[in-house]
Amino acid sequence: MKKIVLLICFILFFSISMAFEQINLNTADEYTLTKVPGIGKLIASRIVEYRQKNGKFKSVEELKNIKGIGKERYEAIKDKVYVEKGD
Repeated sequence: MKKIVLLICFILFFSISMAFEQINLNTADEYTLTKVPGIGKLIASRIVEYRQKNGKFKSVEELKNIKGIGKERYEAIKDKVYVEKGD
């Protein structure tokens, strides 16, 4: 019984920690970007394409330059992604 309880606790802890994990816009691939709620395959591919054409993101606000990321979507995802200083 203790093993089952420990396993359930581990799964819950892992799930919760993944829910709060932020994604680095400069290193994430398309698959990783789709883990952010509000970013599907199309938006993820546009983010990667933008990065390839314009270089690394200097700020999260640059997401506003991507087609399909309006004010509402930006507000929903801005705290779930980041740009590491020095990227």
